[in-house]
Order: sequence, then structure tokens, then C-alpha cells
Amino acid sequence: MGSITQEVALQKVRFFSPIGYYKEERILGNEFFVDVVVRFPFGNANTEDLSNTINYGELYNLVYEVMKKERRLLESAAEEILSKIQNRYPFVDEARVSVHKTTPPFGHDHVQARVSLCYHR
Repeated sequence: MGSITQEVALQKVRFFSPIGYYKEERILGNEFFVDVVVRFPFGNANTEDLSNTINYGELYNLVYEVMKKERRLLESAAEEILSKIQNRYPFVDEARVSVHKTTPPFGHDHVQARVSLCYHR
């Protein structure tokens, strides 16, 4: 017999954050979008009980706390989000975090940069 996997996700969550390799980027800030997907076994006897799932409002707050910090690289933000998910939700089998930067300093306005990390238990 098969099993059911539950997925909870946040998509295109917009932040204006002091993240960038160059000092000017950290001073001025940049626009970012974050996607988070977590998967875990569905063993939910009561699908109306929030304690039987991951509260996506709580997940948003976790991401917000990371994205408000000044840092140089997208990788460090993605890694910290992933680490916090692993610590807060030890039952998660898989988590994927993508951080998109809408205006990297390439001198071109139709480019986005993205860094993604994925955890598999």
C-alpha cells in the first residue's frame, strides 16, 4: 500500500532586503522573491487541526526573520531558511528554498538571479 505526502508551500513572497555582494546593494536594498516548499508524511487524523500540519503563517515568519538581515550572498539566506525549517520541523522529509533577486547589478533590467537549495532526508 502507498503513502501520502503532504506539501505546504509559500510562493513568490516579496521582500525588500539589504542583501547584495556590493556594499551599495546592501545600503540601497534589493527586491527579492522567496519560494519555500516543504514535504512530509501525511498522517493527519484530523484535517481541521492546525497542529497536524505546518502553519504557513509560521513558515512566513521564519522566512521574514532571515530576509530582514543584511548579508552578502543569496546562498547564506537560502541556507539559513533551510536550516531553520529543519530545526523547527524535524518531521520534514524534503524542503526546497529558492531566493530570487529581481535586479542583479548586470546593467540589464530583464534579468533575475536565483539560488536554490534542497534538503532530502
